[in-house]
Amino acid sequence: MLVNASDMLKNAEAGHYALGAFNTNNLEWTLAILQAAEEAKSPLIMQCTGGAAKWMGSYKVCADMVKACVEALDITVPVALHLDHGSYEDCFKAMDAGFTSIMYDGSHEADFQTNLDRTKELVDLAHSRGLSIEAEVGGIGGTEDGVTSSGELADPEQCKQIADLGVDFLACGIGNIHGLYPKDWKGLSFERLGEIKALTGNLPLVLHGGTGIPEDQIKKAISLGVSKINVNTDLQVVYAKAIREYVEAGKDQQGKGFDPRKLLKPGRDNIVARTKELMEEFGSVNKA
Repeated sequence: MLVNASDMLKNAEAGHYALGAFNTNNLEWTLAILQAAEEAKSPLIMQCTGGAAKWMGSYKVCADMVKACVEALDITVPVALHLDHGSYEDCFKAMDAGFTSIMYDGSHEADFQTNLDRTKELVDLAHSRGLSIEAEVGGIGGTEDGVTSSGELADPEQCKQIADLGVDFLACGIGNIHGLYPKDWKGLSFERLGEIKALTGNLPLVLHGGTGIPEDQIKKAISLGVSKINVNTDLQVVYAKAIREYVEAGKDQQGKGFDPRKLLKPGRDNIVARTKELMEEFGSVNKA
């Protein structure tokens, strides 16, 4: 059974640890991430972007798959299925498909008032359905599902306005970017994070673009109120690395090494291992 992400993130904020929010892209990823969470005894936020849902067929295909995998694997840790970087329209599709949590990313709207108005509407609707909702202030750098942003430092006053609408957790730009970080990246702005936390109280904050941020910065961000850390690129990299090594070693040409169950297994195993490493780093192991 899936749950919303509200209680698990409240517990993380109060306990000064963070939950990884791991993106799924297909069946193998779903099974691997669930296996890691169960073995680590960590609460789990499984998330999916609009692009990944399209790749899988639809939001409903994704939701039905995750629910079936949770049941088939007899998963005992709490699992939330979350829409990642949803447009206004995608939020309705995900809710109707059976997602238990949504993110409305209004940071790309034409103006802040549109973000504010639509967030308010979606907060009321999500809560009426028993779902949790994340909002965003300040574009996160890099490219996510074809939407590119140079990265911003979120306005603390705007963060407070969004927080006051009753969102369950809030993503705010603090110098973080999606994808791999360039060598000249300046790092996270802990000063801005502190200013935002001072105005939003015990609201769990979200760090997007978790791949490649040094561990000391991750831990400091958690100590300052970050309770959800998004991870996608990191798992893509270790997945691709394992499959590339398998093919370059010629294993796909040995016997039935071309069987997708053999070809994809190293990548799946890498996802399990890396997900557990990150859960340890974020402090969520044995918190289920």
